[in-house]
Amino acid sequence: MKFFKKVKHIHFVGIGGAGMIGIAKVLLKKGYKISGSDITDSLELKKLAKQGAKVFIGHSSKNIAGADLLVTSTAISDRNPELVQAKKDSITSIPRAEMLGSIMIGYESIAVAGSHGKTTTTSIIAKILSVADLSPTYVVGGKVLSTDENSDLGQGKYIVAEADESDGSFVHLQPDVAVLTNIDDDHLVHFNNIFENLLDSFVLFAENVPFYGYMVINGDDKNIKKISKRISRSQVTFGESKDCDYKITEINSKNGNQDFQIFNKKTNKTHKFKINLPGKHNVFNATAAIAVALEEGISISSIKSGILEFTGVGRRYEKHDIKINSKSITLIDDYGHHPLEIESNIKAYKEEYKNKKVCMIFQPHRFSRTAQLFDDFIKVLKKTDSLIMLDIYSASEKPIKGINSKTIVETLKQNGHKNVIYLKNHDQVIDLIREKKDTFDILVTQGAGSVSNVCQIIKNQWEA
Repeated sequence: MKFFKKVKHIHFVGIGGAGMIGIAKVLLKKGYKISGSDITDSLELKKLAKQGAKVFIGHSSKNIAGADLLVTSTAISDRNPELVQAKKDSITSIPRAEMLGSIMIGYESIAVAGSHGKTTTTSIIAKILSVADLSPTYVVGGKVLSTDENSDLGQGKYIVAEADESDGSFVHLQPDVAVLTNIDDDHLVHFNNIFENLLDSFVLFAENVPFYGYMVINGDDKNIKKISKRISRSQVTFGESKDCDYKITEINSKNGNQDFQIFNKKTNKTHKFKINLPGKHNVFNATAAIAVALEEGISISSIKSGILEFTGVGRRYEKHDIKINSKSITLIDDYGHHPLEIESNIKAYKEEYKNKKVCMIFQPHRFSRTAQLFDDFIKVLKKTDSLIMLDIYSASEKPIKGINSKTIVETLKQNGHKNVIYLKNHDQVIDLIREKKDTFDILVTQGAGSVSNVCQIIKNQWEA
């Protein structure tokens, strides 16, 4: 990474976001003075402050004093007092993705994009590179459980980063290697609710790969197939389709672990792998990472070890043991908030815990997503044994008339779901779980909003 001329003090507006805090940590380790603000405090921000950053809770024009540059989260309004003051003082403000793109200059860079699986795939690639003693720098949108960090400044030539398509800002990145896990109808608000606009943005991202770089793409994904002919860069495919360069075969799942094989079309060899995560989607995530590693010339032994040693990412099917009175229960915390992600999680826990009863606590994320995918949410949530619905997490959106969790609950009941409850107050969740404890063996907290706090409340009450 090249040092930025005349920039010594960088201020992050919305520093508490997963993507923002990871970049801030890397720059802090690089020697920059880092400050930042957010509306709520967190353990991660407290840790960042201990490492030397100045963290403000709440936004104020005074917070940017001395800053040479502002980095902004996509959730920040143009009316934010810090951005307003920066404009008055002629201080440059850039989006998070542009800063990430600037950090990547000078490294051999790998960026992982897609609607689902980005964080896990990015983390597996970083793990393989670490096992191969290549000391990568990485920035991911979740906490890597083995390190308890969402970023690290390595000593090697590689940087691995998650490329977020939600606001289209990933077009600021110019990676040497780009991975496309899948493309789905998520985050359409930014694209004027036009799916073709989302597809166009993925093409722009792909075309940013230099002529000497390459793409690793999901050869089974129908939407990636739609755009692959429009991409001029070299493409390497993975999936179960017979024409894939890295073909997945023989998936066997047992007790939350999976064995699978990959046939390498280039060498005409088959290799066996094992991953300690359930769900077919995780086999695809692992295969994307394996394809990158093989293309980069990493040894099979390092790849196998990296895959086997990977323990997961925070809030991605993250398991905790709790005990309610004398009953042992597994608590699974999962970030998935799109119907396909929720369905993948349901398949994963049904695969791992075949004859167990599961209670899911779900918080929808954004009114716009709930409205756009309402029927899909109903189809997926019908598959739950028992469901507790929390209010929609707005993520700063204005409410949409008729779109709320009560409507989801009533629709599910009309569709035959016999065990679904609406819960307005998070503080009541402990009493409700205590009341229902004999009806389930597995408890799942599902969603991208404040439902993570509900998981923490449950852990604090009953962690074994």
